[in-house]
Amino acid sequence: MPTNLRQGEDQKVCSHCRQAFEIPTEDLQFYALVSPLIGGERQMIPPPTHCPACRRQRRLAWRNEMTLYRRTCDYSKKPILSIYSSDKPFIVYDSDVWNSDVWDPLMYGRDIDWNRPFFDQWNDLHLSAPLPSFNIRTQNENSEYTNLSARNKNCYLIFASNDNEDCYYGTYLHRNHRAVDCFFTFDSESCYECTDCNSCTRLFWSIYCRNCSDSLFLESCQGCQHCIGCVNLVNKSYHIGNKPCTKDEFEREWNAILTSRSAFASARSALEALAFSLPHKSMVGFSNENVSGDHMRGCRNVSESFDVTDDEDCKYCVWMHQSKNCYDCYGWGISGELGLENHLTGENFYNVLFSESCWGNVNNLLYCRYCLNGSANLFGCIGLQHKEYCILNKQYTKEEYEQLVPKLIEHMQRHGEYGEFFPVQLSPYGYNETVAQEYFPMRETEVRSLGWKWREEHNEAPKVDKIVSALQLPDSIADVPDEITQWAVTCAVTGKPFRITAHELKFYRDMGIPLPQTCFEQRHRGRMKKRTPRQLWKRECMKCGKEIETAYAPDRPEIVYCEECYLREVY
Repeated sequence: MPTNLRQGEDQKVCSHCRQAFEIPTEDLQFYALVSPLIGGERQMIPPPTHCPACRRQRRLAWRNEMTLYRRTCDYSKKPILSIYSSDKPFIVYDSDVWNSDVWDPLMYGRDIDWNRPFFDQWNDLHLSAPLPSFNIRTQNENSEYTNLSARNKNCYLIFASNDNEDCYYGTYLHRNHRAVDCFFTFDSESCYECTDCNSCTRLFWSIYCRNCSDSLFLESCQGCQHCIGCVNLVNKSYHIGNKPCTKDEFEREWNAILTSRSAFASARSALEALAFSLPHKSMVGFSNENVSGDHMRGCRNVSESFDVTDDEDCKYCVWMHQSKNCYDCYGWGISGELGLENHLTGENFYNVLFSESCWGNVNNLLYCRYCLNGSANLFGCIGLQHKEYCILNKQYTKEEYEQLVPKLIEHMQRHGEYGEFFPVQLSPYGYNETVAQEYFPMRETEVRSLGWKWREEHNEAPKVDKIVSALQLPDSIADVPDEITQWAVTCAVTGKPFRITAHELKFYRDMGIPLPQTCFEQRHRGRMKKRTPRQLWKRECMKCGKEIETAYAPDRPEIVYCEECYLREVY
């Protein structure tokens, strides 16, 4: 990395939350490394003004994963689904139309106005250039109600998910068959309400499990089958509450839990009590070297990152894979190198900075959105494909581009814009439509006081034969009538009505599990609460006393061990 670094303060105060934060020397080195080289002159990126958490919040305010709307394609005038509601002031094309050659994004190009801030000019372009109805939705079959999805078949309301079949109501699902109400679950089959589970079969209401099957209520188990309410077990069969049982005892307990709500609640409470009595590993992950964060696999020299795999020399990243030298990036890599403050960049990107939803062999992009497929050397562009040397969607020669960009960067510096990601105020979504609300929840009054958007909910009464309370649902799936698919059920927590589809009813019957009593959104919130937050604390291993960095806050009730002590205890 470069050694001729700018001198800067080690500590700053976040311009958003007003909390003090440090900018380590290694971060300054990275900013120098990725500072763009334009016409032979490096345009140095200044240190960030936001702390790492506020930077992540700002990016997540540009990520609508799960909120879908019916609207009209502004090109074909046909009804479509979209992540943009019809009342938003954007031109939205069906994704197939947007990706076609029936329109030319260069026709929306404009000159740089040296009398106005850059972000104001970029926002004018954002309001004029058509946007695709979805971020990514490609090669799916009978999976219309999905977003950030590819190669799924017969799936419904799954998000950020690829290569699944017959899966419903889940997020971050990959290569599953018949996984319902799951979260971060991979290579599994016939699973229900599983979170962070891999290579499992017929596993229900479980978390942090690998290679487990035919079991209920497991936590942090591996290679287990025919177990109920167990924690930290490895390669065990026929256990209840971590104690051996007979096959008959197992089957009696299994049937009781799945046919009695009270037995179900007792089993869940027993699992929670057992989990609190046993050690938890300070970090979920394996095959890592010199890392800090949580939910990491195959990473090397990666710090303060979460849900990442096979990354190297990265920091402050989330859901990034097979990437190198990336800071402050959320999704997705496979692969990428030299990225800074991006959301949703991937498929072989190189040197992409402060950009959103750019992928497909793209390089040397700054402040771009939806620039794809071989685009390079773009600044402040929206919707370009296979284009080069453009600013605000206007075409220039290479020489003109290299003369204008340094001047534009200097212009941005005067307005305090260069080195900052797109402001939340410019996000096309209401804050409560985005993932930011999940990880950084705020009240409507707080959001509006910052000048950010808030989406008013407009729940229409369902047109159904009958509405029943979730508390009136039968305990056993065997007692549920076929007519349930023609009814609406009011959520036991939110009171919001939701439907039971024919496909999911068949799944519940095949698995012998009871109907859910809460709506999809509430079930998703419940799964999120089971995971540790994307935040790290320093504390001591409760076995050896060694200092550790973990997503378990010091005031949490769990017993937390360092990895070495945990492995000695469990294995």
